[in-house]
Amino acid sequence: MSPNHNVFGQELQPCSTDPMTGYFRDGCCRTDAQDRGRHVVCAIMTAEFLAFTRRRGNDLSTPRPEYDFPGLKPGDRWCLCALRWREAYEAGVAPPVILEASAEAALQYVDMSMLLAHAFKAPKP
Repeated sequence: MSPNHNVFGQELQPCSTDPMTGYFRDGCCRTDAQDRGRHVVCAIMTAEFLAFTRRRGNDLSTPRPEYDFPGLKPGDRWCLCALRWREAYEAGVAPPVILEASAEAALQYVDMSMLLAHAFKAPKP
């Protein structure tokens, strides 16, 4: 399993640079052994998910300037911990995912069928 491959086994695409995300704060959902949370699922934040994760003790909405963290709002893309995304899935509030930007390592924690069911589909013009 390559840290530079997505869930399709292809080159991992960036998740977001505004806000800057990723364990390495390089815009990609890559991981290594030091990343205890496994920040490998590129998700589009929803109000429901942000409220859910706040109730679970991880407030992603409040800015934390001391960590250069702007706070997230619905519509922002963010590299989520795989197990938090799975927990949200089981609670019925999983945010949509960008599969091309979600690391192959996510498949160690989340079934591909779960990710496919929540794959972001861009609106057609």
